[in-house]
Amino acid sequence: MTALEKLLQKNEEGKFICVGLDTDLKRIPAHLKNYTDPVLEFNKAIIKKTYKHAAAYKLNFAFYESNGDTGLKTLEKTIAFIPKEILTIGDAKRGDIGNTSQMYAHAIFNQFKCDASTINPLMGEDSVLPFLEDPAKLNFILALTSNPGANDFEKLKLKDGSYLFQKIIDKVKAWNKKNNCGIVFGATKIEELQENIDRFGKLPVLLPGVGAQGGSLEDVVKLFKEKKRTGFIINVSRSIIYKSEENDFAFASEKEIIGLNKIIKGI
Repeated sequence: MTALEKLLQKNEEGKFICVGLDTDLKRIPAHLKNYTDPVLEFNKAIIKKTYKHAAAYKLNFAFYESNGDTGLKTLEKTIAFIPKEILTIGDAKRGDIGNTSQMYAHAIFNQFKCDASTINPLMGEDSVLPFLEDPAKLNFILALTSNPGANDFEKLKLKDGSYLFQKIIDKVKAWNKKNNCGIVFGATKIEELQENIDRFGKLPVLLPGVGAQGGSLEDVVKLFKEKKRTGFIINVSRSIIYKSEENDFAFASEKEIIGLNKIIKGI
């Protein structure tokens, strides 16, 4: 299955939650720290309890790269542990001149074997195209992100009255010749989402910002359902993986994602 097919299959099953494995050693239960690789044990426990309910897993590379060689090995083993039918997103937000992007793409897709990437497009087309060579992969390109700093650049108003993030969306549609492009659009930007959802066309959408960042799951899902639109996943990280920081953490994560799925089903 291609990455896009994996996403759409889970949507057909009524699954839209992407579990963010942004695992911080400081926040995992104390008893796991007796293991050789505590973060891996934590991730495996979360995956075991959530994979039946998840649409995807997103791994923010920063949480692993910060631990050097050990962290990179943990990242590789975590991705390998995720069932193959579930989309895996290497969230590294890469983007550089062409030959450098070629190496970044090779690392994400071939070394770590992720199904999808996240890309910062501000250096332009040549920084993005190396990621788009394989039609079986999927690339979520930053359009309007969930953080307050999105206002600094992404919401700059241009001379023609449009916003920079809108130009990015239009460019992504033009780059989508192999049907392997998507966008990142923050769930915290609900007004902009309402105003621009038709602009997305058929691009798949990764929506971060629900939970700890304050985005509303109900508002996002309602809008997509009103448009009779699938092809989207909502990332939830801390609210799932740190629902409990005690020994019952994995059971608590399962209960949380089941609850989120019930909310989605009821909308």
